[in-house]
Amino acid sequence: MYLPLVVGVDGSESSLRAVDWAADEADLHEVPLLVLFGALWERYEGAALARELGGPSTEMNAEDILKAAARRARQRHPGLVVTTEAVLDEAEHALVCAGRNASMIIVGSRGRSGLADRLLGSVSRTVAAMSDCPVVVVRGNHDNRALGGRQDRIVVGVGDTSASVLRLAFTEARLRHVPLAAVRAWRCPAHETVDHPLLTGGPARLYEGCAAKELETALDDAPSDVAVRRHTVEGPARAVLPAASADAGLLVIGRRAHGRLGRVAHAVLHRSACPVVIVPERM
Repeated sequence: MYLPLVVGVDGSESSLRAVDWAADEADLHEVPLLVLFGALWERYEGAALARELGGPSTEMNAEDILKAAARRARQRHPGLVVTTEAVLDEAEHALVCAGRNASMIIVGSRGRSGLADRLLGSVSRTVAAMSDCPVVVVRGNHDNRALGGRQDRIVVGVGDTSASVLRLAFTEARLRHVPLAAVRAWRCPAHETVDHPLLTGGPARLYEGCAAKELETALDDAPSDVAVRRHTVEGPARAVLPAASADAGLLVIGRRAHGRLGRVAHAVLHRSACPVVIVPERM
């Protein structure tokens, strides 16, 4: 039995783009898609959903939101199995609970408008921190497709990474038939700056060499059918990884602690130019 992908919707433009991405991903993996509406309120008023339903801006309910999202997913992939569910609960709790029986959760990065934008951003971060399964936060202004478009590679951040992070990155690259860029960030200690005239080339080569060895060790089990490009980049990972996302279709990183995001994941979720997958690492 294949576990479904779950996508959270609220009727906003961002959540409808997440539906597009989720439909592509579910089709790519050949698994069902569950469209989930979770909130302690039942009605919504706004233009994005009204356009999707082909009518004037008016008050909508959970059923309207779910119908519009499911129809959008089916139109994108007619053979896709799509189900819907409305849960009268906080959105983050509803999504985390659904993720216990899902292969992946997909959410948008922004909400409806104003304060709601920040609230849904909080939901995305909470779900990414709490979920038992990988969470995709659909960021960036590319073509919102899981497959195709200008982005011809996947990027994975390789730190003290567990096998689950790399395994997901390998799978996504294989399914898309694109190369995987494995990025390892490295830094000199503050008292050994790279640009010091007496130290240039010495410590820099040492630390970069250590990073390259660690990267090779992490990639020992890389599958032969995925083209892996190795990159060691000087700088903090929270800056290096968002920069690497500029021409990527997907950025994959790990999450160690349950219930909170580290500084790297927090920075990436705010600054990435492409969708981000947060993978819970198995300790």
